[in-house]
Amino acid sequence: MTVCDQNIIISHGVQNINFSKVITLNESASVVWNAMVGKTFTIADAAKALTDEYEVDEATALADAEKLVNDWLDAEIIER
Repeated sequence: MTVCDQNIIISHGVQNINFSKVITLNESASVVWNAMVGKTFTIADAAKALTDEYEVDEATALADAEKLVNDWLDAEIIER
């Protein structure tokens, strides 16, 4: 979702009605989110979305994807 030119995701559920789980996404996180939303994916899949979109080496993309996915897990935006 885009609000005021910011890409955001909001965790679903009544417990989040106070918007405690609103996450702002930068451009690269938006690329990964849009490629993966509604799908089962691995960190390697997320890294591939980055290498497909940007000129970045696989090792960097994997490290960035792992951090991003772990941040989303910590925020309970996605589940294992």
